[in-house]
Amino acid sequence: MTDLTLTVERNIAASPAVVFAAWLDPALLARFMTPGPGMTVPRAETDPRVGGRFDIVMKAGDQEIPHWGVYSEITPNSRLSFTWQSPFSVDDSEVTIDFTPDGDGTHVRLAHVKFVDATSRDNHQGGWVAILDALAQAA
Repeated sequence: MTDLTLTVERNIAASPAVVFAAWLDPALLARFMTPGPGMTVPRAETDPRVGGRFDIVMKAGDQEIPHWGVYSEITPNSRLSFTWQSPFSVDDSEVTIDFTPDGDGTHVRLAHVKFVDATSRDNHQGGWVAILDALAQAA
């Protein structure tokens, strides 16, 4: 396990309230939590409260990849932090997303910490870029 980190930033043409809410709405999560081409989300569930859990199943071809975590911070329209667990993650992996007003839109800064190795970090970086691109289309 390493302490490698990644940061992805994206401007989205929707208000911080809309972009923030998308991360807690299971129907919207299912629309944008697609880190690769052709991937789908057949199941997304959230319990949006500090200590609440989320479950997301990403599907690539016939393979279902479960992801889950626990919300550690929910500051409406401003910050969201949660643990990130999957078959490809390590314990104590955490994601923090900051939502900052930017004109009529929102600047999103996503930071993810702790990866098995540099290859895993790089794969996650590509996935988060694709997810934020999909979020920009869904918001």
